[in-house]
Amino acid sequence: MRLFGQSLGNCLKSRSRKALAAYAPVHEHIPYRSLGRRMGTFGPPATCSENQRSSQDPQSTRYPRCDLLRLAERLPLAASAPRLPTLEDRLPLLPPVAINGTFERLNSALRERLRARLGRNAHPSAAIVDSQSAKTTGVGGEQRGYDGGKKVRGRKRHLLVDTEGLVLKAKVHSAKVPDQDGIGLLLESARSGLSRLKHLWLDAGYEGRGKRWAEEVLGLSVEVVRKPQKPTPEKVAKIWAEEWAKEGEEVDWQRLMPPRGFRVLPRRWVVERTFSWLGQNRRMSKDYERLCATGEAFVYVAMIRLMVRRLARA
Repeated sequence: MRLFGQSLGNCLKSRSRKALAAYAPVHEHIPYRSLGRRMGTFGPPATCSENQRSSQDPQSTRYPRCDLLRLAERLPLAASAPRLPTLEDRLPLLPPVAINGTFERLNSALRERLRARLGRNAHPSAAIVDSQSAKTTGVGGEQRGYDGGKKVRGRKRHLLVDTEGLVLKAKVHSAKVPDQDGIGLLLESARSGLSRLKHLWLDAGYEGRGKRWAEEVLGLSVEVVRKPQKPTPEKVAKIWAEEWAKEGEEVDWQRLMPPRGFRVLPRRWVVERTFSWLGQNRRMSKDYERLCATGEAFVYVAMIRLMVRRLARA
């Protein structure tokens, strides 16, 4: 073992001396080559004529397969090859169908059939209005804005639904349009198809010129559904009870407190449930569309899917 170790050490020393002797002359002439090239492991260094590249030959001649990537030889093939359809080629397919009202008419026909199946009149006499602000993507498009109340930049979906939660009319516009003006855009477009409509339920955001416009222009009876008042603090209720007790009136302060817990607002929950139905569709999680008409069409498509499944089960 000792002899083997000594012979191995002598061999390594001799090899290192040879490497250093071979490294020095190459390093003096080619200072910017890699370590492997300077050590002489890849053969003699290339000449200057091999390193120079002309404008006619952008690729190295040492690799013949790279000639397939030359620009002059690739362009004629690309020009003659059949072009695959892109997203811009497929986009014009949906807007014509969405603009001409095909999905809206199909939604109306299915809604009337489903209401008749439920024992209701095909044409409703009461409806609920509400809006939902949805974020948009950065691909551009028309009518985009910022909703200061919801802190959302995008578009607003305005819905008119019946008491069953089925969509009567959908309107998509910029999120910067307030609800008091958006109700006019929604009901004006639904004016001709809903002649039997007489009553509306709104939230407090439409109170003012929105409620007044619906009553004066359309002649509808409008009811504003407000949120319950904030509960009275217990300390204040106890102070009131003590003051009344001093005047000789016994008042139970717990009766002054409103009921605790979640309270369902009348008729407001119907349209909120419809927004939840729409949110179950991945395409409706955000507003991905360039056109507002396309966004409205997908609202009708989502409701068509829901109503067809209900009719099939029945």
